[in-house]
Amino acid sequence: METKSGSRRSQQERTRATTAALVAAARELFVAEGFAGTSLGAICDRAGVTRGAFYHHFENKEQIFREVYAAEQKELGAVVRRAFLAERDPWDGLVAGSRAMLEASLEPAVRRITLVEAPGALGWTVMRGIQAGCKEQLRIGLALSVEAGCIPDRPLAPLTSLLYGGLCESALDIAGADDPRAVLEDTITQLEALLTGLTGRTGSGCAHR
Repeated sequence: METKSGSRRSQQERTRATTAALVAAARELFVAEGFAGTSLGAICDRAGVTRGAFYHHFENKEQIFREVYAAEQKELGAVVRRAFLAERDPWDGLVAGSRAMLEASLEPAVRRITLVEAPGALGWTVMRGIQAGCKEQLRIGLALSVEAGCIPDRPLAPLTSLLYGGLCESALDIAGADDPRAVLEDTITQLEALLTGLTGRTGSGCAHR
């Protein structure tokens, strides 16, 4: 006989499974058809759920797109974090993480969801709120670089905004280019020159090494 706690766990598991199926189905359709071209009926059909089940978990198409976009941003943050942690020094990690963020714009699904569809589906205010975690990662990387003596101490809030804004704009340029790989390589070259200038010296690594 199933206990009440076991019943609650089963219900929670079913809820998670349904939500995951809807988000996965929506992502596939948003990538293939775009936000405007995707209907709620198509999402439900692909996920194998009823409209009633959809509305039990999401209010509308905009809300499920927000969930898809948030998941993409979470994955992008994980990619950047892995690149950062793979380096010995925080400054080298920050450079590697910035490069990884730009390289992600080459992936077709990421490009369609985060760079093409999101501005129209969500608007910049909502997007900025969801992006806050990635921007905070950059600020932390800069703070660690200052603490390690990699770059001179300076106000980090404006520097973070300048660098993050530049990275986002560059990602849009790469995504919309006729030759994205060539634009990526040129952008990374300029990024590394810009970041090297912030250190006040040539070469990588931190002052204490």
